[in-house]
Amino acid sequence: MCNDYRLEVDIASIAQDFDDLKIKIDMPEGTPNLAAREDIKISDMAPIVRSGRVRGSGQLVNRRWSWAGQGGKPVYNFRSEGREFTSHRCLILADGFYEFTKPENPRQKRKTKWLFTLRDHAWFCIAGIWRETPEGEAFTMLTMEPGEDVAPYHSRQIIPLTRNQWSDWLDPTVPAGDVLRALPKGSLSVAQVYPPLAAQSALL
Repeated sequence: MCNDYRLEVDIASIAQDFDDLKIKIDMPEGTPNLAAREDIKISDMAPIVRSGRVRGSGQLVNRRWSWAGQGGKPVYNFRSEGREFTSHRCLILADGFYEFTKPENPRQKRKTKWLFTLRDHAWFCIAGIWRETPEGEAFTMLTMEPGEDVAPYHSRQIIPLTRNQWSDWLDPTVPAGDVLRALPKGSLSVAQVYPPLAAQSALL
C-alpha cells in the first residue's frame, strides 16, 4: 500500500482549483508551507483539507501522516470497506503517489518504484480521515481493492478522487459508498522512477 507520495503544486494553483469548484477553503493556521516535495513519507507533516464547519467548505492545515496503532505501528493506510466515515473526513493533497514492486533483475537491490499521476489534471486529492492523538491531529489514507490501473502493481490501492468528488467527501452526510470507488481504466499514468530506465540497462 502507499507509503510515499508527491506534492509539487504551488498553493496558488491549489487555491484556484478549490475556488473554481465553489469549495470555500479557510486557512485557520495561516498559509501552510507547500514547498515542492518529491517524497512525502510516513510521519511527515503534509497539507490536508479537513471538513469545515459549513457544508461544502474545508480547512487547509498541515498535519502528521499516520498515527500510532496497536504495538505502536503507524497507521498510514486504513481499509474503507464497510465503513461510513460520518465525521473527520479529509482530502489529502497530492500530484502523484508511489507503489513498489519486487525487482525482476536479481542484481537490483531495491524494489522498483512506480509513480502514478492523474492523466487529466496536474494534481488531485486522496480520500482520507483524521483523528486526535496524544501527539496532535494526524491523518491516514483510505484504501480499497485496486482498480485496473493499479492492480498490476499492488493488491490494494489508495483512493484518488475526481474533482467533482471533493465536495462530496468533505460532506459527511454523503454516503461513503457514493464517493469511494476506483477511477476508470486509463485515468492514471504510470512511470518507472527507480531504477531509472537508463541505469536499468546497465544491470542487464
